[in-house]
Amino acid sequence: MLNFIWTGLLLAGVIVAGITGKFDALNQAVFTSAKGAVMDIALPLVGTMALWLGLMRLAEKSGLIAVMARLIRPVMQRLFPEVPPADPAMSSMMMSIAANMLGVSNAATPLGLKAMGELNRLNAGAGSASNAMCMFLALNTSAVQLVPATAMNILAINGSRNPTAIIAPTLLATGIATVCAVVIVKVLERLPVFARQNPHPLPKAALPAHGAPPAGSTAPDPAPALTALARLPPWSATLLILLALFLGFVFLRSLFPELIRRQSALPNAPGFPANLFRAFSPLVVPFLIAAFPLYAAGRGVPVFSEFVEGAKEGFQIAVRIIPFLVGILVAIGVFREAGALEVLQRLLAPVFKGLNAPVDLLPMILMRPLSGSGSIAVLSDLVKRFGPDHLISYTAATIYGSAETTFYVVAVYFGSVNVTRTRHAIPAGLLADLAGIIAAIACCRLLFG
Repeated sequence: MLNFIWTGLLLAGVIVAGITGKFDALNQAVFTSAKGAVMDIALPLVGTMALWLGLMRLAEKSGLIAVMARLIRPVMQRLFPEVPPADPAMSSMMMSIAANMLGVSNAATPLGLKAMGELNRLNAGAGSASNAMCMFLALNTSAVQLVPATAMNILAINGSRNPTAIIAPTLLATGIATVCAVVIVKVLERLPVFARQNPHPLPKAALPAHGAPPAGSTAPDPAPALTALARLPPWSATLLILLALFLGFVFLRSLFPELIRRQSALPNAPGFPANLFRAFSPLVVPFLIAAFPLYAAGRGVPVFSEFVEGAKEGFQIAVRIIPFLVGILVAIGVFREAGALEVLQRLLAPVFKGLNAPVDLLPMILMRPLSGSGSIAVLSDLVKRFGPDHLISYTAATIYGSAETTFYVVAVYFGSVNVTRTRHAIPAGLLADLAGIIAAIACCRLLFG
């Protein structure tokens, strides 16, 4: 699927550039996109990858992974029946999805790449994506969004009276998109056209988890890990409790500033639900980078040396995804700068008019699965043209928070594990995006008239 899409984007861009005479723009897009894939995405990703993979290593070595896997077993087992409940892949996926929900975008990608690596281990390194990989990607492209921070910021800096108004429709739209994504993946994985071409992964029993005991030894039972928190030494338990109390105080101070006669630290957030999410989201990363080492140290893990061992994987993964990033971003840049995207917009305009949908939203709908920076530019243009509190501006901002740059996610996630046969992952991701977009338009009309 990705082979046809990639070739089609390049071919369409070259043909349209020949018709419109935009070969100069096309040539510049080729080299600019190739440079940006390495300098603007891959290299900056090394640092965040190293940080989060180091923290994940501490969570694995301390037994915290087993605790989390046990807690999320009921839901995750239904969504990922082929993944063992106590496998590190379960908790890695949960943490990535949680980071997406909370708007912690700088943490979501490294955690997602870590989870994809664990899923590839269960897939025995096969070149064809497993059902679990496709489900995980679809959930990432349609994750429930509690804090659409980027879209709210664009509305706020353009003078919106209530930029947090998009939280409710975004939450509804992403919830609908997530349900649709699960159903779509389950349907598509049963179709013969998406059948595995090399369905011969190793038996799960033969696949040791990262940091698991060697073959022949008894794997740790995740159930006793639930009592690990109670078995921490007094100093570690005390520090964790104090950390939780301190961050709880900071949370309450941001949520109820009047309690301590302090001006609110959350501008432009008059509603309680908005304040609740925006007060909680900034505390997630500080809690993780402090709690994981404290817990691991209490469990007797040499925290710094293990952190370094986990961080080493960050550079390796960032290097592996460079060819995939260059390929997909160059194709998207050629398609966009040659004018092919504008041609597609003109062709689809009558369809939108027939459906009584705002034609002005078409650029955002077409750009969102292709480019994150491009969709930000489109959203900013719409906000400036119609005003920050116009229905179209609210709808475009909700669409931005309700869909994902599917092609980028596919290139990065599958590229990190050298999977080239993506099966139904792209159709499922795009259909989930479409469900989120339709839901965003409907919810905004319902809530804003």
